[in-house]
Amino acid sequence: MHLIELQSHLDNLLDPARLKDYCPNGLQVEGRAEVRRVLCGVTASQALVDHAVSGGHDAILVHHGYFWRGEDGRITGIRKRRLRALLANDISLFAYHLPLDVHPELGNNAQLGKLMGWEAEARFADLDLGWIGRPAAKGETAEQLMRALAARLGREPMLVGEGGRRVRRLAWCTGAAQGYFEQAIAAGADLFVSGEISEPTVHLARESGVPYIAAGHHATERYGVLALAHHLRGECGLEAEFVDLDNPV
Repeated sequence: MHLIELQSHLDNLLDPARLKDYCPNGLQVEGRAEVRRVLCGVTASQALVDHAVSGGHDAILVHHGYFWRGEDGRITGIRKRRLRALLANDISLFAYHLPLDVHPELGNNAQLGKLMGWEAEARFADLDLGWIGRPAAKGETAEQLMRALAARLGREPMLVGEGGRRVRRLAWCTGAAQGYFEQAIAAGADLFVSGEISEPTVHLARESGVPYIAAGHHATERYGVLALAHHLRGECGLEAEFVDLDNPV
């Protein structure tokens, strides 16, 4: 597949132009013209780049790429080493941040809900990033839902607030979405699940009576890129491989 064809396909699929993001979405680093093998991962770390080099991949597709707003833009140190490896080996880098969070089928929130058996009924928060609906089991408590997350994600989530609260309405938003907690409460959630947690989150959970689960930024955002790998294999005929590099956060 030609690189420009792949770029057009991904941009049409994920529609990044409609979102104001913290980084450029789409093709971030241009490599060779023909793409046969694509390596998919959560973050374009040096380890992922090295894996692409050793595996003979033509392109990398990630959720967390480069050139974030407010970063020091100088090409030095870690940034130099990553870019040098990509350019020296003619490997392209695609990154889709918010577009991969909000996609109704392949997105991180859609895929986490599918993994857990949660039934989405509505959206909330900026750009409709947050999802709200029903848990997999009727009458499930926050503690039981946390245990189900631990089993599926392979890591121990952090639960703050009332673990015995029955969850009839569940809100979730992957990654660093703790800032949407109040909006989740206003939307009628009995529990909010996200990736990260901040100091004020604990007080809000205790004082509102709505528990909060921090299930891991990396852990909750593996599944959108994994779904994209399946899509590229099925729809584009590419050799698309997903690699989950360990990250405890």
